[in-house]
Amino acid sequence: MINKDMERLLLKVQKPGRYVGGELNSVGKNKSEVDVRFAFCFPDTYEVGMSHLGMKILYSQFNSVPYIWCERVFAPWIDMEDLMRQNNIPLCALESGDSVRDFDFIGFTLQYELSYSNILNMLSLGGVPIKSADRKDLFNIVVAGGPCACNPEPIADFVDLFFIGEGEDVDLEVIELYRQCRKNKESKGSFLRKAAQIQGVYVPSLYEITYNDDGTVNAITPKDNAPMPIKKRLVMDMDNSYYPNNFVLPMVEIVHDRAVEEIFRGCIRGCRFCQAGFLYRPVREKSPEVIDNQCHTLCHNTGYDEVSLSSLSSSDYSQIGALLEKLTTWSKDESVSLSLPSLRVDGFNDEILSKIKTVRKSGLTFAPEAGTQRMRNVINKNVEEQELLETCTTAFNGGWTTVKLYFMIGLPTETMDDVEGIAHLGQKVVDAYYSCENKPKGKSVRVTVSASSFVPKPFTPFQWEPQDTTQQIVEKQQHIKTAITTKKIQFNYHDSSTSFLEAVFARGDRRLSAVLEKACHKGFHFDGWNDCFSLTKWLEIFDECGIDPSFYANRKRSFDETLPWDHIDYGIKKEFLINECKKAYESTTTPNCRQQCSNCGATQWKGGVCYEKR
Repeated sequence: MINKDMERLLLKVQKPGRYVGGELNSVGKNKSEVDVRFAFCFPDTYEVGMSHLGMKILYSQFNSVPYIWCERVFAPWIDMEDLMRQNNIPLCALESGDSVRDFDFIGFTLQYELSYSNILNMLSLGGVPIKSADRKDLFNIVVAGGPCACNPEPIADFVDLFFIGEGEDVDLEVIELYRQCRKNKESKGSFLRKAAQIQGVYVPSLYEITYNDDGTVNAITPKDNAPMPIKKRLVMDMDNSYYPNNFVLPMVEIVHDRAVEEIFRGCIRGCRFCQAGFLYRPVREKSPEVIDNQCHTLCHNTGYDEVSLSSLSSSDYSQIGALLEKLTTWSKDESVSLSLPSLRVDGFNDEILSKIKTVRKSGLTFAPEAGTQRMRNVINKNVEEQELLETCTTAFNGGWTTVKLYFMIGLPTETMDDVEGIAHLGQKVVDAYYSCENKPKGKSVRVTVSASSFVPKPFTPFQWEPQDTTQQIVEKQQHIKTAITTKKIQFNYHDSSTSFLEAVFARGDRRLSAVLEKACHKGFHFDGWNDCFSLTKWLEIFDECGIDPSFYANRKRSFDETLPWDHIDYGIKKEFLINECKKAYESTTTPNCRQQCSNCGATQWKGGVCYEKR
C-alpha cells in the first residue's frame, strides 16, 4: 500500500515502479494481529535488492510466522531521496507504507562494504537515530547480517546486534526473545544481554576495544558475561531448511529476474582470496529430488521461464548429472531454461553442455582468476591452462560463441609478467575458437576479459596481506590494455578507488564508525555507484577524523597481530589460514575438500562434506 505522500512524487522520478509496492505475492497483514514488525532493509536500489536470494528466503520465512510481519525497504534513488527530504517524507516500507521508525526491528543485509553509507542514510531518512546508544527503548532495534558481518566493527556503533553466520534459525530465536522481553516489560539492555547468549548473535556494546600506541588492536574484552568468541550459526540440513515456494514478482525489471534455486552452500575449493569459500564451510548439499521439486514449484507459482542453480561453484555439486537429468524431464517441455552460474573450468563437460543448451544458449562464464599457472597456484585455484582451453573448445564445438573470463589483479606476489598473462590467456581462447572444426559457421568469437582488484578480506589466508595502491592497480590495468592486440577481446576493469575504500572497511576497526557518522551527516550515499562515489571526498573525511585509510588497506599485518575480528569465530582455525598464506608464498596448492581433509576446523559442525566418504 503506497504511502500517500510518496504517491504525489511518483511522476517526478525515474522508475516510479520502484516505490509503489503491491506486487504479486507480496505479503500484507493486519497490524493489529501481529506482535512483531520487521523492516527488512536492503541498502541499495529496488532492482538490486529484489534480485537477492537471501532477502527472498527470510522475507518468506518471517512472514510464515503468524505473529511476525516482515516488510521490504529499499534505498530510494537520488532523485526520489531529494524529493523526500524536500517534502519531509520519511523512508517507508513497501507493504504498509509506514515509516521505518514505526517498526520493532530494522534489519539490514550486509553484502558489500560500500553499502555502509546507505545503511546510515536509510536510518537518517527514516527518522531513526543512527547511533545505537541514542536508541534507548526496546524499539527500533537495528540488526544486521550477511557476509560483511564477519567484521562488523566499522559499523558497530550503529547496529544493536549482528547475526553471525546463516540467519534462518538464529533470526527467529532473537525475534521470539524480543517478543517475550517486551511482554515482560524488560529494558533494551536486558534484551541485548539475553540475546548475546544465543549462538550466532554479536552485541557490540558488550565488548570493549583497546588499542596499542601503533594503532593496532590491543585487546577485545567482553562485558556482562558476553560470550568470547562469538560462534557462527549454520543450517546443516539443507533438505529440510526453509525455502520459499513463491517469490514476490517485481514491478520493474530487476538485475536477476528469474527463479533461483540454491543447490548447496559452501565451497570445497579453498581459493585463498575468496571469503565466501571460508565463511560458509562446510559444504552442505540439497538432494536432487528436493531441488527438482522446488524448481518446478517456483516456476509454476511465478511463471518464470528460467531457473538459475545458485551456489559458489555449481559444477561442484556432487550429483550434477543426475540433477540436470531430473530437471530436463520437465524444463524442456515447459520451455524453461537452466542457468548454471559459477561454473568451474574443470567441472564443465559434455554432459553439462548437452543439458544446459536444450532450451536457450547464453554466454558462458569462467573464472581462471589469474593469467599464469604460478599465480593460480599462489591463490590455490587448482586450474591448469590446458583445462581452460579444452573447456572453451568443448563449448565452441557445442555452439557457443561468447565466453566471459574473470580475473583478479593485485594479488600477493604478483608480477607484471603475471598481469600480462591475462591478455595472453584471452588470446589463446580466441585462437582456440578458430581452431575448432565444429565452430558455428559465419560467426566470430567474443571473449570478454574482466579484471577486478584484489581486496584482502577477513577469514581468508590473505587477510594479513596488503592491497596494492591505486597507482599500482592503474598501472596493471593499463599493462593489460596494451597487451591485448585483437578486437575479439573486450577488456573490462573496475575503478581501483572503490576497491581501496572497500579494503579499508573490510579490514577496519571500530574507530571507522566516526568516519561513517561524518559521512552520513554530509549526505554520502550509493558509494558502490560511480554516479555518487568520490574518493576525494572520502579522503577529506578521513583527514578530518585524523585517520589514515592506508593503515587499513595497504599495510601488511603480522601473523601475531590482534585483528579487529578476532573475537568472531567462523569455525576456521587461524593456524590453518596462516599455513595457507605461507603455502601461497611457496606457490604450493592444497587439495580440495573432496580429495583430502586439510584440517581447517570445519569438522566441528559434524556434517556436510567433512563426513562424506572420499
